[in-house]
Amino acid sequence: MPQVQINFLAILVAAISNMVLGFLWYSPILFGKKWLLAIGKTADQLKSEKKGMGKTYLLTFIGALVMAYVLAHIIGYTDASTISGGIQAGFWMWLGFVATTSLGGLLFEKRPSALFYITSGYYLVALIIMGAILA
Repeated sequence: MPQVQINFLAILVAAISNMVLGFLWYSPILFGKKWLLAIGKTADQLKSEKKGMGKTYLLTFIGALVMAYVLAHIIGYTDASTISGGIQAGFWMWLGFVATTSLGGLLFEKRPSALFYITSGYYLVALIIMGAILA
């Protein structure tokens, strides 16, 4: 397996971009209201669950770091050295792994299709942005 040069600063920036996107994506500015409806909760219920959110955000950030680290390897293995190449790598990772596994949740768990579109759409945009940063 070829050695891949890893830019840890780019990984950190990509993970931070993922968190910023999530903040916007799931806020009332973009899809927050539709997401709450899809998960069957109200804004008041969400506010009452804020206790312990520090741990949730920390674990989510660690997940974003891992996702960026793995995507950096994929970008290195495919020699995607342009923004376009990074975007393509992010798209194909989303299509091959996120969209397909999310589809199982939609079909077998009888989740609302809106939840599938909101969540998988978030990961599509996140992986494209991360790919552009990492390439």
